[in-house]
Amino acid sequence: MKIEREYPTKKIHFTFATFLFFIAIIFFATTVRTPITGVGTIISYIREDLGISNTLAGFLTTIPLLAFATVSPFAPKIARKLGMEYTLFYSLILLSIGILIRSIGTISLLIVGTVLVGVAISFGNVLFPSFFKAKYPYQVGLLTGIYTVAMNISAAASLAFSQPVAELTGWQGALGCTVLFGLLTMIAWIPILRGERIGKSESGQSQKGGKKIWQSPLAWAIAIAMGMQSLLFYCSTAWIPEILVSQGFSLEKAGLMTSIFQLSQMPMTFFIPILAEKLSSQRPIVYFFTICYLIGFSGLLFQWTKGAVLWMILLGFAAGASFGLVLMLFTLRTRNAYEASEISGFAQSFGYLIAAVGPVLFGFIQEITGSWTVPNIIFIATSLILFVFSFISAKERYI
Repeated sequence: MKIEREYPTKKIHFTFATFLFFIAIIFFATTVRTPITGVGTIISYIREDLGISNTLAGFLTTIPLLAFATVSPFAPKIARKLGMEYTLFYSLILLSIGILIRSIGTISLLIVGTVLVGVAISFGNVLFPSFFKAKYPYQVGLLTGIYTVAMNISAAASLAFSQPVAELTGWQGALGCTVLFGLLTMIAWIPILRGERIGKSESGQSQKGGKKIWQSPLAWAIAIAMGMQSLLFYCSTAWIPEILVSQGFSLEKAGLMTSIFQLSQMPMTFFIPILAEKLSSQRPIVYFFTICYLIGFSGLLFQWTKGAVLWMILLGFAAGASFGLVLMLFTLRTRNAYEASEISGFAQSFGYLIAAVGPVLFGFIQEITGSWTVPNIIFIATSLILFVFSFISAKERYI
C-alpha cells in the first residue's frame, strides 16, 4: 500500500517572488562551498606566510568537517526556537564574521575564524532539505537539484580562482573576498524573511511516542549511508590524484582526471533528486551508483590506465548520484520538515565525522603498506557497505 505523505498543499507558482526565492537559494548554495573549497589551493601561501607546520595547515581543511559533525545535531533544535528562515539568516551573519576574522592574518584568528565558518555552514547543510520540504514539498527534488548544482559550480569556481586571487592580493584577500557571497545572500534572503514563514504546524512535532531519532534503525541506515558516501567522496577527492601519479600519470594529467571526476558529478546532483522524488522506491538509483563505484574503483585497483577517463566519469556519476539520493532520503523518509531536519542533523553529524578521519586514515594505510592497493580495496568495500545501507533506506517507509 502506498504511503501518503503529510504534506501541506504548496506548489511552486512561477512569479517574481518565486524568482527571488530561486536566486536566494542559489546564492546560499555558494556560501556553503566557496569559503572552504578554495583553502586547499592556497594552503602553501598560508603555510609560508605564517610559518605553520604541514600538520596545522592540513588541519585547516579538517576543522570545518569537525564543526559540521559537532554542530549538526543542534541545528534543528535552534531552528525550532528561532524559526528556520531566521536561523539560516543568522548563520549568514556568523559566516561573514568568521570569514573576516580568519582573513586578518594571524594564526589564532585564522583558526577561530575557520571554526566559525564551519559552524555557520553546518546550519545550511542540515536545514535546507527540511526548508525545501516545508516551503515547496512537491518540488523538493527540483529545489535540491538546483541547490546541489549551484554548490558544485561555486566549488569548482573557488578552486579555479582562489590561487590567482591569492597571487594578486595575498591569501588574506583570497579568503576574505568570499564574504561578498555572504553579503549578497543576506540581501537576497530579505524577501524570504518578509514573506510567509514556516510555522509549527509545518515544522511538525517530534516523533510520535517520544521516540528519539537514534532509536530508529532506519535513521541509522541513512546515517551510515551518509557516512560511507562522505568517506568515498572526501577520500577520492584527496587521494585519487596521488593514486594516478603512482600509476605513471603526470601531475597535470592527474589534475585533469580529478577535474573530470568533479565535473561528472554535476548532472547527477541535478537529475537524481528529481528522479528520486518520482520513484516509490529509490533502489534502482542505488544499483546504478553502486555499479559505477565498483567499475570505477576496480579500474584504479587493477591500474587499467587506458580507461582512466571512463573510470573518472563513472566515479563522478556515482559520487553525484549517491550524494543526491542521500540528501533526498532526509525528506523522503520523514513526514514533516521537523523530522527531516532531525534526521539531516543526525546523519550529517555521523557522516562528516567519518569524512574528517577518512583521508587521514587512507594516507596512514598507504604509508604503512607502501602502496595504494589496500586503500583501493577499502574503496570497493566501502562501496558495498554504502550499497547495503542505501538499499535498506531506499524502501518507501518513514522513520
